[in-house]
Amino acid sequence: MQWVYKALIGAGAVVLIQLIAQTKNYFIAGLVPLFPTFALIAHYFIGTQRSVSDLRRTILFGMASLIPYFFYLLTVYVLAGRCRLSVALAGATGVWLVAASVLVFIWLRAFGASG
Repeated sequence: MQWVYKALIGAGAVVLIQLIAQTKNYFIAGLVPLFPTFALIAHYFIGTQRSVSDLRRTILFGMASLIPYFFYLLTVYVLAGRCRLSVALAGATGVWLVAASVLVFIWLRAFGASG
């Protein structure tokens, strides 16, 4: 049943984004995906199943994960006026994948698998 609730939360977020995108304040749709729904779930599970130290490391990594997201947004912003939207989004996703991979690599080198 847990999986059903999680799927409903995800579907609800998609519907909310679509509804907001149709309003005069369409830009707020960019804030909805940043609501910490999945962070809340992750922090709850880690906080109840692992140590406080592990939870704090997860939170630090979450803060660092804003870097790949920033590069994704920057890439979409730059490419949006220069090519088709599908190309801009695909390119930005590629940039996010590279930035996220670099982040994980650096994190593992700096803190090891447990950090």
